[in-house]
Amino acid sequence: MAHLKQQFKDALRSVEPGDDKVNAPEAHQLVRQALEADSKLLEYGVSPVLIGSYKRSVSIKRVKDVDVFVRLPDLPSDVTSKDILDRFFTVLHKEFGSDDEGHRRTKRQDRSLQVSFPEYDLYVDAVPARPHLGGQTWEIPQKGDENKWVQTNPEALTALSSEMNAAHGGYYVPTVKLLRQTRRALLRSGAKPGGFFIEMATHQAFKSGLVSGNDDAEYYVSALEEVAKIINNFVVYGIGVTDPTVLGQSISIRATEDELETARLRFADAAASAREALNEEDEGNAALAFRKLLGKNGDDETVFEMPPGFNEDGTKRASAISAGARTVPAGTRTFG
Repeated sequence: MAHLKQQFKDALRSVEPGDDKVNAPEAHQLVRQALEADSKLLEYGVSPVLIGSYKRSVSIKRVKDVDVFVRLPDLPSDVTSKDILDRFFTVLHKEFGSDDEGHRRTKRQDRSLQVSFPEYDLYVDAVPARPHLGGQTWEIPQKGDENKWVQTNPEALTALSSEMNAAHGGYYVPTVKLLRQTRRALLRSGAKPGGFFIEMATHQAFKSGLVSGNDDAEYYVSALEEVAKIINNFVVYGIGVTDPTVLGQSISIRATEDELETARLRFADAAASAREALNEEDEGNAALAFRKLLGKNGDDETVFEMPPGFNEDGTKRASAISAGARTVPAGTRTFG
C-alpha cells in the first residue's frame, strides 16, 4: 500500500496559511476595537470573539475572510436584526471609510457587515448575536429576512472540533484541511457547496465512528469515502448534514441543483480514486492520483509532491549507477 507519509506531511504544510496567521488576528482586532468603542453597543454588552475555520484551525491557504461573532447579551428584545445591522454599518463605516479607490470598505450582507482590508487581501465579517431563549445558545440575523433571527452556537463548534481532534490522536484537524483542499481542487473557484459544508460533513463522518486510520493517508481516504456518501445522501435523498451544536438542526447551504450534483459525482469519483491510490503498489501512480485530488493551494503551488526517485509523470528516474559498473559517480558530501 502507498501511504506516502512524508508527502502527506508536506501536503499539509503546503495548505497551511502563511502570512495570514499574522494578518487575520490583526484585522480581527481592529474590527473588534471599533465595535467595543461604540457607546450604544457598550450598552448592549458588546463582547466580540473570533470564530470560523481560522479559529478552529481548519482553514487552508489562503485565508480570505475572518469571522467575528459579536455577542450582545444585553440587546433589548425590541431591537430588530435590521436595527443592529444598521448600527454595525454606521460604526464600521465611520471607522474604516473607503479604500484608495474610493470604494466603501464596509459592505452590508444578509446577516453581517463585511470590512475589507486591502493591505492584507482579506475580509472580516462581523456577525451580531443575541442570546437565544435560555441563554445557552445564540441567535444571529436570518438570511433573507432582516427582522428575524436564527439559532446558532459557533463557540461550541470550536470546542467540538478540539475534542474530535483529541479523540483521534490529532488526525481530525489535518483531515478536515485535506478534505477542504480536495473540495477546492474538485470544484471551480467560488462554487458551492463551500468549505464549511465539507467540514460539517467530515465531522458527521468522524462522529459516526466509520472514519479511522493509522496515518494521514488512511484517515484521508476513509473520511473522503464517508463524506462522499453523506453528500450523496444529501443530494439524492435530502438527508441533511447535522449541525452538531444545536440539537435536531441541520446546516443550511446555498447551492444550485447543478452545483450539488457536480459535487456528488466528483466526490464519489474522488473517493474511489483515493482508495485505489492507497492500495496501489507503485508509489509513482499513487502520488499522481493524490496530486490530482489535492490540486494546487491558494498560492497556485502543487500541494502533493512526488516521492524521491520519481519523475513528475510518475515514472521512476533512471539510476545513475548501472549493474556491473566499474565506477560510480562522485558524491557531493565531504567528511572530515
